[in-house]
Amino acid sequence: MKFLGILVLLLLIALAVVAGVIYLPYGPSTETFVDIAPGTGTETIAAQLQRSGVIRNRLAFYLLRLKTGGTLKAGEYRFDGQLPMTDVYQRILHGDVYTRAFTIPEGYNIFDIAQAAEAAGFGPRDTFLAAERQHTELIAAFTADGPPPVSLEGYLFPDTYQFSRHATPLQILSAMVRRFHQESAQLGLTNDVSQTVIMASLIEKEVRQDAERPLVAGVFVNRLAKGIPLATDPSVIYAALLDNRWRGTIYASDLQSPSPYNTYKHAGLPPGPIANPGIAALRAAMRPARTDYLYFVSDASGHTRFSATLQEHAQQVQSYRLAQKHQLSGTGVTP
Repeated sequence: MKFLGILVLLLLIALAVVAGVIYLPYGPSTETFVDIAPGTGTETIAAQLQRSGVIRNRLAFYLLRLKTGGTLKAGEYRFDGQLPMTDVYQRILHGDVYTRAFTIPEGYNIFDIAQAAEAAGFGPRDTFLAAERQHTELIAAFTADGPPPVSLEGYLFPDTYQFSRHATPLQILSAMVRRFHQESAQLGLTNDVSQTVIMASLIEKEVRQDAERPLVAGVFVNRLAKGIPLATDPSVIYAALLDNRWRGTIYASDLQSPSPYNTYKHAGLPPGPIANPGIAALRAAMRPARTDYLYFVSDASGHTRFSATLQEHAQQVQSYRLAQKHQLSGTGVTP
């Protein structure tokens, strides 16, 4: 009986030790990443976690696996601070992998996106920009009705994405194109996709008020029908970006550029999108407002004024300049 009592006592002590290992918080004092490859077994996962200082004992983790069950998910996990082993196990069981947010606002172009990718830690800007220009096969289904694309411009849907630290440019770009495919399908965008995206990109860069986007689209449609150059500043800026000569403001030489993106010199739409439009701009390009407007200009409040004649447009421009002059004089700044 005495021997049996000792065995029971030892068993209770062992169970207490195991319970302490499993339930008492433990972990690294600094940010630690554990990358579990697909197909990794429980014993190897436990060894990785112990080696990284995330758990005290790999055998206890294996025992927890036998008790809890479930399928442990591959991926990269981030640990920073102490956790009970049960919490560690649950995170891997539910695939709570570490990702980085990657936010692309509406109207970003490929240059903006490449810069944002670098800032988010997804590699050098130039590498990402090269991938944007290389992997045009991703949008082959959307551009069959137009000239061969030279980049993914226009089809990298603006949104907030979550990617692992090791995501490649191709993986990131593929996800953004898939998002475009989903959103365009919901909009019913199936015909003249490339031309619609080009138009939407111009609308996106010209106006910020969603209610005004269909009116701007209507202006563009009317000018195209009459053979009048669209004369949009954003396209001139994009031409300068493509030629690596953008200096932060539009100069007379930019307006005289022979680039096909210079919509002051060339009638019709530019050969490709100049930015990545969002839902409102795409919808406006698909359903432009029917008006007799041929011109528009921003006013001092940030809204847009529309005109049907050049004389009316000149008056609107003059009013805008006077408002700017009045605003500047009110702040003591010489216009």
